[in-house]
Amino acid sequence: MEDPAAAAVHRAAELLAGRRIVAITGAGLSTDSGIPDYRGPDSPPRTPMTYQQFVGDPEFRQRYWARNHIGWRRMDAARPNRGHRALARLEHAGIVSGVITQNVDLLHTKAGARRVIDLHGTYARVCCLRCTAMISRMTLAQRLESANPGFTDQISGSTGIEVAPDADAVVADTARFRMLDCARCGGMLKPDIVYFGESVPANRVAAAFELVDHAQALLVAGSSLTVMSGRRFVRRAAKNGVPVVIVNRGPTRADDVATVRIGAGCSDTLCAIADRLTVSARNER
Repeated sequence: MEDPAAAAVHRAAELLAGRRIVAITGAGLSTDSGIPDYRGPDSPPRTPMTYQQFVGDPEFRQRYWARNHIGWRRMDAARPNRGHRALARLEHAGIVSGVITQNVDLLHTKAGARRVIDLHGTYARVCCLRCTAMISRMTLAQRLESANPGFTDQISGSTGIEVAPDADAVVADTARFRMLDCARCGGMLKPDIVYFGESVPANRVAAAFELVDHAQALLVAGSSLTVMSGRRFVRRAAKNGVPVVIVNRGPTRADDVATVRIGAGCSDTLCAIADRLTVSARNER
């Protein structure tokens, strides 16, 4: 008897073959790179930070920057896994026309993908909310190191530090951490990440809709599609009559519109799909 997951992969590959595919990815794709997800079956309960908390509560903001000062380094050290590389391979083969990712970890770009819409921003940049100046997270890290000598060494000596998908590390002692303002205007600094309660920039949304509207198939990987920022693209594709393949370990909020649903991990599944699609593409030539 054929394995159900293998049968689903076969159906997905048959459906996707010969079509122009757009991928939508979420935190479940990056778990094999050591970055935990928010809502996977084995994920602990999380309370993500909101935009209102960040801008409205200095104590909360101080705690966040202290934790991020550790967490961003762990995220920066993460490397693409086989799932990221499979999607990049499909793009290079002309099969995937672009990736819309809800992740901020830059792993698609590190894997070699060229057309990536970082829907929720990236961990690697910081913006000023007053003058809109943008600096690299490394530049801010150097300033924070000078302002908080010994903090990183103290925390790094601990073991088992968990880092959330938004680069927020679980660090308890943050009361003495000194946060910094914009060096140009003194305004409030914020990671270039879209927080809960904050709107995705309109230009990113428009670019993502343009990709979806030109797609002939949608491949969703590692997202529960709980938040509307990602789910709206799946709904749009389904409304346009575009077939949707969903790969995710747990249920999603768009299972009702999925043409094929694969309840499995992303790395092995995407590699299997990519292998079949590249062989199919070669045979068509």
